[in-house]
Amino acid sequence: MKEILDVKNLSKTFKLSKKQQKLKRLDKPILTAVDNVSFKSYEGEVFGLLGPNGAGKTTIMRMIATLINPISGDAIVDGFSIKKDPREVRRRIGFLTNELKLDDFFTPNYLFEYFADLHGLSKSTMAVRKEELFATFGINDFAEVKVANLSQGMRQKASLAISIVHNPNIIIFDEPTNGLDVITSKVVVDFLVRLKKEGKNIILSTHIFGLLENLCDRVGIIIDGKMVACDTIAAVIAEKTLEEIFFDLYAQTTKEAI
Repeated sequence: MKEILDVKNLSKTFKLSKKQQKLKRLDKPILTAVDNVSFKSYEGEVFGLLGPNGAGKTTIMRMIATLINPISGDAIVDGFSIKKDPREVRRRIGFLTNELKLDDFFTPNYLFEYFADLHGLSKSTMAVRKEELFATFGINDFAEVKVANLSQGMRQKASLAISIVHNPNIIIFDEPTNGLDVITSKVVVDFLVRLKKEGKNIILSTHIFGLLENLCDRVGIIIDGKMVACDTIAAVIAEKTLEEIFFDLYAQTTKEAI
């Protein structure tokens, strides 16, 4: 299989205020969010990142997407380094996180066309992509409604459509169903299944164990910024469920830290 993503010893720290340091009960005003994390993903597979809130999953994804820089390590995305070739990396990926918000003042129509233009899509290609994605996510009736007036579910679907306007082969989804109702969640999950069938490379972070087990080929478990398990789904879970394995590892890791 062709190697699509090679994450090499990524680390990231953040400087904390005195109040943050006190709340986290740290001796130094430095938080290690990601600690020497490595993993690989291959052509046509879905790689899942699993971990509790604050484990470092979003920070890892933001580094891969070149939104923040690591303090050490690198990641090679389809042959390009996130440190040396960030523009080439951005051209090859789609990135969606619930921390990135669409501007309330604009409409899905305007934003879709704006980002299509940024990615250099022709008007004809953009029109085809818009017709396909707006129909898939039921956006057409809300295409001229300002983002501020959209429901949370519709905002998420519009964000999803815009994040893949350029039809990338590598897609990074950070908690794509977080906070959504069951109907909207199913629309998003069905679309992930469709992307997998199309052979897209997906890096997925979610708290939904069943989604990871059913959709992912490989999974990495992150706890306190460290990769504590990483392999195929079958190898990681063995004779247990992914949920049982996760809580076993979490209990073991937190016990060792005490």
